[in-house]
Amino acid sequence: MTVEELIKAMTPDIYRNMKSALELSRWADGRKLDADQKVICMEALIRYENLTDMPADQRIGYMESACKSSKDDDTQTLTIQ
Repeated sequence: MTVEELIKAMTPDIYRNMKSALELSRWADGRKLDADQKVICMEALIRYENLTDMPADQRIGYMESACKSSKDDDTQTLTIQ
């Protein structure tokens, strides 16, 4: 079975369980995810989101205001002497 076939076979319940495991760094049974498992889960979740045309605001890593800038912000320049 290819990776694409596995992603197509994912159910919303599997997606939610993998997302929770990634957020907590633990599987539902309490075992810790290792670094490779985190990478694989992240890739699978992103592929699933793309395949299902999930709205951007529901996807992994979505940050609504993180990249917006405003001319009226209170940014101050720091001068080191």
